[in-house]
Amino acid sequence: MTIKFCGAAREVTGSCHLLTLDNGFTILLDCGLYQGRSALLKDFNENWLFDPAAINCMVLSHAHIDHSGRIPKLVKDGFSGTIYSTHATRELANIMLLDSAGIQERDAQFDNKKAVKQGKKPLAEPLYTDEDVRAAVKLFASYNYEHWFHIHENVQVRFTDAGHILGSASVTLKITEGEKTTLLGFTADIGRPNRPILNDPQPMPECDILLCESTYGDRLHEEAPEETARFLKIVEKTCVEKRGKLIIPAFSVGRTQEIVYILDKLVEAKKLPPIPVYVDSPLAVDATQVFINHPECFDGDLHEYMLKDPNPFGFQNLTFIRDTEGSKKLNASDEPCIIISSSGMANAGRVKHHLANNIENWRTTVLIVGYASPDSPAGILRSGGKLLRLFGEVKKVNCEIEIMDSFSAHGDYKEMLQFIDNQKDKLKKLFLVHGDFDTQITFKKFLNENGFPRIEIPELGEEVELTEERFKTTPQYFVLKGDDSKDNQVEQGE
Repeated sequence: MTIKFCGAAREVTGSCHLLTLDNGFTILLDCGLYQGRSALLKDFNENWLFDPAAINCMVLSHAHIDHSGRIPKLVKDGFSGTIYSTHATRELANIMLLDSAGIQERDAQFDNKKAVKQGKKPLAEPLYTDEDVRAAVKLFASYNYEHWFHIHENVQVRFTDAGHILGSASVTLKITEGEKTTLLGFTADIGRPNRPILNDPQPMPECDILLCESTYGDRLHEEAPEETARFLKIVEKTCVEKRGKLIIPAFSVGRTQEIVYILDKLVEAKKLPPIPVYVDSPLAVDATQVFINHPECFDGDLHEYMLKDPNPFGFQNLTFIRDTEGSKKLNASDEPCIIISSSGMANAGRVKHHLANNIENWRTTVLIVGYASPDSPAGILRSGGKLLRLFGEVKKVNCEIEIMDSFSAHGDYKEMLQFIDNQKDKLKKLFLVHGDFDTQITFKKFLNENGFPRIEIPELGEEVELTEERFKTTPQYFVLKGDDSKDNQVEQGE
C-alpha cells in the first residue's frame, strides 16, 4: 500500500492524497483547490499528479473549497467513480461548487478582456463550468456519522464528526490486504471544542497510520468569553465612535453563520448597538438555509437557545443580500454598518469590492477572522501590508486592521493534540499535512514532546510505501537560521 501526497503538503490549501492498495485499487482523499498566489504552485489547479480516469473512488471530508474545489475538474478530466461524503457535505458541496464555477468563469472573462485591451489573444478558459459541477454532483453517495460502509470488498470507511463546519468529518479506512488489516485515518480539518453551533469534534477510532492537519500548529486561540467581548468592542469603536464600516471577510459556510449567531445572541442580550448588519453573499444565503436543514449537526447549546429564539440566524437590522445591485448600494453608502462578505481570504467574491471602496478610509475597520494564505489580500493585511492591489489598482491601507483567530474553525495546537491523544498507543506513523512548513516543524516538536515519536512531513508529490520498515524510521527536518525560504529547507533522515 502506498500514499502519494498530491496537495496540502507543506501548504495549507489544495488538500489531496492518493492511496493505492496492493491490488491496485485507488482511493482519493479530498480534491481541493489551491487558494493562493505562490509562484511554485501557479499551475497546481490545472494539472494532476495522477491520472483522474484511473482513480476508482474518492472520499470527501468536507465541503470547503480547499478540500472539494477541484472535484468538477477531476470529473471533467475522466474520473467516473463514486464520491463518498456525509449528507450535509453533499448538500453544501453542490452550492459551493456552483459558486466556485461562477468564479472560474468570471475570472476567465476578466482575463480575456484584459488580454484584448493589451492587444493579445483571449485564451483564458475557466477551470470548470456549472455543467461540470452538475456532472460531479451526480457521483455523490452520502452516509451518516459513526457508520461503517464498504467502498470496496476489502475497504470500509467511517465518518466521525470533526466539528469543523457543517457535515465535516474525519475519515477512517479499514483496509484488509491478505491476513492483515490496517486502519488508516485522515483527520482532515480538526474543529474546536466549545464553539457555537456545531457539536464538538469526536475522537476517531485508533489508527495504525494517521494523516493529521497542522494549520495552527504553532498558536493558541482566544477563549470564547474574551472573544465576544473583544468583538463587541471592535463593533462599538468602528460603527459608533468612528461612524465607519466594519468589513469582515468571511467564508460563506461556517464562519458567516457563526458570526451571525454571535450577533443574534448579542441582540437577544440587548448588547449590540442598533446598527445595520449585512451578509453580502449569495452563497452565504444558500448555505444558511442548508444549516437550517441539518439540525442534527447542532450542539446542545444551540438547541436550547432555539427554544427562545427559533431562528438563530436572523434578527432585526440583519439583511441578507443576494443581488448585485444591493451589494453596489453598500459601496455607495456612508452609513455605519457591519458587512460580512466572502471570501475569507478576500481573493475572490464581493468582499474585494468592499475593500477596494473602503480600505483607504480611516473610519473603516477590516476584521480578519481566520487563516489566510500569506499572498492573498487578507493575508497581506494580516501581515501589516500598507499597499494592496485590487482590480489592477494599488490602494493605500489607511483603515484599521484587526485580527481575531479565535473565530477560526481550525483547532490550535493544544486542541489538535487533544483530538488525536487517543492515537498514541496504536499509532505507527503520523504524517503532518495541511500546514505551512515552518508551522509543521514547530507542531512536530510539540507532538514529539507529547508522546508521538514517529512523525513525517511529506513534500508535494512524495509517494510513501507504507511498510513496517518505513514505520521504524522518521526523517528530521530543519530550517536554516536566517532564511526560512523553501530553497533553504533541508531534510535529514535518521
